[in-house]
Amino acid sequence: MISLFQPAPSLPKLPPSEHFWMPRDASVTAANIDWLYMFMVWMSVICTVGIFAAMAYFCTKYRATSRKANERAERSSDHNTTLEVTWSIIPLFVVIALFVWGFKGFVDLRTPPKDSLEIHAIGKRWAWSFQYPHGVDNALHVPVDRNVRIVIQSLDVLHSLYIPNFRTKMDAVPGRYTDLWFRATEAGEFPIFCAEYCGTSHSDMLSNVVVHPPGGYEKWVKEQIEIANSLPPVELGKRVYEKQGCNACHTIDGSPKIGPTWKGLFGKNESLQSGRNVKVDENYIRESILDPQKEIVAGMPNSMPVTKLSDREITGVIEYLKTLK
Repeated sequence: MISLFQPAPSLPKLPPSEHFWMPRDASVTAANIDWLYMFMVWMSVICTVGIFAAMAYFCTKYRATSRKANERAERSSDHNTTLEVTWSIIPLFVVIALFVWGFKGFVDLRTPPKDSLEIHAIGKRWAWSFQYPHGVDNALHVPVDRNVRIVIQSLDVLHSLYIPNFRTKMDAVPGRYTDLWFRATEAGEFPIFCAEYCGTSHSDMLSNVVVHPPGGYEKWVKEQIEIANSLPPVELGKRVYEKQGCNACHTIDGSPKIGPTWKGLFGKNESLQSGRNVKVDENYIRESILDPQKEIVAGMPNSMPVTKLSDREITGVIEYLKTLK
């Protein structure tokens, strides 16, 4: 497996959102969701204004002008069948219309087209990575105007892949696969967030969707294969560190984080939770990547997920560690 490392080519700058409080919509399903949302908002506004207007009217018309007038008993009616039927039937039609409209949109969102390009998304504390048929990257690269299905999984805890501009979100659940689909309508870069609290660095679990113009996605893939094949081991290891999310838990400057710092790690004797000591050599690093729960450093949490790297990438990581004196 070959990792994709180079940034995407320059993409057109998108104009600002045409919505007052919503990000720019950039998928085929976003307009329907926005329409339904705005319908509910303005229905709520109209009802709220109507209720407050009625309250103000009644408070003004039936206010007490004196204590004597306030205490005088007046005949009143407490039931009006026509009024009760009216305020029950009219909202019923609105609610049924909202249900039908919303359910149709839900079915559309949960039914990916058969011709969709499939990409795997992996959530782990605290980074996203995306697997392509030829490699891995920490940004989601897709072609414009093509159906894309994202198969989502989590390697540790509950996460949630959220792309505001596409109006789509799906949880990443440990031990199972979930999915979402979209069809981007504009080339450009759009943010990705984790929308499910997953730990101390939840707010740093960020990424981007890079939507390539026609022909750009295929060109980008080809370029990444050529570049990755030509990288020397140390540079390859550095790129893996940056792109696979290793920097979320391991520093290279000696400062503490969730995992051991990589500075000065190679050749060091580490104390393990099992009580034995081990020298950090090539075999230990390889084993720690392939089976991170087998030998855990003393004082460190059991939080490193299994990372899918090729043999060449693992060798690159080892060579890169050797340079961090």
